[in-house]
Amino acid sequence: MTVYLRSLETAVPPTVLIQTEARDVFAAQPGLTRLGSRLVTTCFDSAAIETRHTAVEEMTMAFRSDDPQFFDPATGLLLNPSTKVRNGIFAEQATALFIEAAQAAVDACPDLTLLDITHVITVSCTGFFNPGPDYKIVRALGLDPAVQRYHLGFMGCYAAFPALRAAKSFCEADPQAVVLVVCAELCSLHVRTSNDPDTIMGSALFADGAAAAIVTAQNAPESPALLRLDHFETVLTPVGEESMAWNIGDHGFEMVLGNYVPHIIDDHIIGALEPLLSRDQSLLGLPYRDIRHWAIHPGGRSILDKVQSRLELSDEQLVPARETLRRFGNMSSATVLFVLKHILELPAEDGDDRICSMAFGPGLTVETGLFTKLRQAGAPLPQAGQSQARPGYRSQARASAASRA
Repeated sequence: MTVYLRSLETAVPPTVLIQTEARDVFAAQPGLTRLGSRLVTTCFDSAAIETRHTAVEEMTMAFRSDDPQFFDPATGLLLNPSTKVRNGIFAEQATALFIEAAQAAVDACPDLTLLDITHVITVSCTGFFNPGPDYKIVRALGLDPAVQRYHLGFMGCYAAFPALRAAKSFCEADPQAVVLVVCAELCSLHVRTSNDPDTIMGSALFADGAAAAIVTAQNAPESPALLRLDHFETVLTPVGEESMAWNIGDHGFEMVLGNYVPHIIDDHIIGALEPLLSRDQSLLGLPYRDIRHWAIHPGGRSILDKVQSRLELSDEQLVPARETLRRFGNMSSATVLFVLKHILELPAEDGDDRICSMAFGPGLTVETGLFTKLRQAGAPLPQAGQSQARPGYRSQARASAASRA
């Protein structure tokens, strides 16, 4: 049975981080050693990121509070709130982002009604609360209270693929199924100053964002599908279990992102792609660059460099991933969906527009997906530059969608 991705929409918080200004804030923190200070400069400058978004509104020089918890602009100090404080903000701000992205995905399918949605799958690894985001979406959008709900938590950057794979399975089992998939991550809640290289790297890379999609076996002339979901595969590399991890600490979640990760991906990416590409006889033995589109999760610039070099891909084929990294940073599970949206917005070309996609996460896990682009997408990605940035950080006021939940 053919299963389609009918819509794909993205959302980001309005507070914009300018990479160079954030670098200066982190580099000026007391307690950094000389090595730590050099690492901050190196990591921020080499990340190939210009702007990121954060749900922490107080991370701006313009914000004033009698009780700052993350950043005190009066002193320039980054603060270190407890995991409880960080998770409390996640419950509020992630709810708003989940709902915003979900509503946009539903609105992009005018032939479907809210009561047509049979399943909701939510994804996040940056916080917890219950009733969770799946529940909040059902209440806020007015979905059928009997809709089947699933939450994939704490999987990491590759989690959009298990969510899409599950949605595809639901639709194959029930041709009338309509599945709403929503990924939302608030990685910036867990940044903090440190001399630890992994913590510094996380502070230089991670950001906040959400993406949502409608998956169904139904197609409609008035709202034709964007993608055909062809195949998914999962591979665990034989090494790297200790090189990438995501743990819960007393002062936020703690990232382990060893500098050997790009080398592990370089060594094992060919083997990780074999199970996926073997599912389609037309792709066997084909040079990788002959697959037109590549939606690579931009875990970092060095990872993209290794993937491009090993697969001998052109610069043009890496533009969607590199542009996503440049404009939005690494938003964990939502990021690869931003890359896919970029590809969908490219002008249609003659022939079969195949897309090979992959994401990496703890384990070291490599998730891959094979898709076929069916038509050009609609609305463009949100513009990171829409907010005027001030030194360090910048925010704009917005009405919280959480109030609708």
